[in-house]
Amino acid sequence: MFERFTRPARAVVVLAQEHARMLGAEEVGSVHMLIGACETEGPGATLLAGHGITADQVRDAARTAGAASRLPDAEALAGLGIDLDEIRRRVEETFGPGALEGTRAAARRARRRAWGHLRFTRDAKKTLELAVREAVLRGDGFIGTEHLVLAFLHPQTGSAGDLLRARGLTLEGVRAELEGPGRAAG
Repeated sequence: MFERFTRPARAVVVLAQEHARMLGAEEVGSVHMLIGACETEGPGATLLAGHGITADQVRDAARTAGAASRLPDAEALAGLGIDLDEIRRRVEETFGPGALEGTRAAARRARRRAWGHLRFTRDAKKTLELAVREAVLRGDGFIGTEHLVLAFLHPQTGSAGDLLRARGLTLEGVRAELEGPGRAAG
């Protein structure tokens, strides 16, 4: 399957692995792929940039979501009146962004993930599958960054799609945008 991926689309997959590691994730998710898509060349990156979506914004969203998912039983703490998002906000306000990432527990997790291939989440695998489908639907003989962006917008692709939809992007709107003049492989 990857032989049909353009060089920038392959770079997205490689960058996703790197970003997942840097963010301390256990697996590569669709949001890590979205960060990679923002950092590559090609129509997908151009489209994202045109909508003001940057790798830094996506990385910040992933960092916040990742930190919340690693906390033990956030719902139980909320039931006690403890708002973890507010605690994180105050800590980062006082000590700077990412201050909680420097803990011993974060360092242990990072050491475990420092080497080797990280697994892709179900959402990330679905994104790759849907990118292939989008390429077939468009009649393209390649899978490029534009197909990945379209795939992110399907409902089954998790947090990357949630983030893009929150920014006003829709599958139909992006399809129309990509059909415009200057359509290129990437």
